[in-house]
Amino acid sequence: MCTLIVRTGRPLALMGVRDEYADRPWEGPGEHWPDYPGVVGGRDLKAGGTWLAVNPSARRAAALLNGRGKAAEETTRISRGDLALRAAYTGQAPGGDLTRYDPFHLVLADLTRVRLFSWDGDRLATTDLPEGTSMVVNTGLDPADERVAAYLPRFESEPWDELIKAEPSADPAALIVRHELPDGRIFTSLSVMEVTLAPDAVTYDFADLTADRDG
Repeated sequence: MCTLIVRTGRPLALMGVRDEYADRPWEGPGEHWPDYPGVVGGRDLKAGGTWLAVNPSARRAAALLNGRGKAAEETTRISRGDLALRAAYTGQAPGGDLTRYDPFHLVLADLTRVRLFSWDGDRLATTDLPEGTSMVVNTGLDPADERVAAYLPRFESEPWDELIKAEPSADPAALIVRHELPDGRIFTSLSVMEVTLAPDAVTYDFADLTADRDG
């Protein structure tokens, strides 16, 4: 996932746009993980993890974005895809030997607070997201990012479902992206997820953006 929008309040709302190579296999949301009973999310079929996990009974959600910084050693590297699963299931900050992970941003949200954990390969920083609407991208909470500058004011004032209807673009400020790389591979926005958490209900809406695209 390359963009996460968070709106605090009741209900708490999160919208994630997942950008990935078009040929990377995945499947839609479900309870795919016996080790994390009750946790719902789309599953990456290559590494087995998820980019956004929801624990309805706990009124909790966690979302993962790739970060920037020092990569993990090739011989010890493990997938970041379990981070959102464990966070949604346990409600705890990422722990253990984080040097085995490439840099990441992990958002952990429940009805009491929303925290951002950012690992750059050397240090784990923790930030409480402010009240209102925030956007998290691959550089974290970055107001200088072109996408944030273009879209944060719109997410603060316009219906979210209208904003994701934009045509895919290679513009650095685009929310829905599509890049045709020199080797012929396509890097694109694959799906959008919107989650709301409230004391009396949880919703998880999912849209497959590839359903109507050729290739």
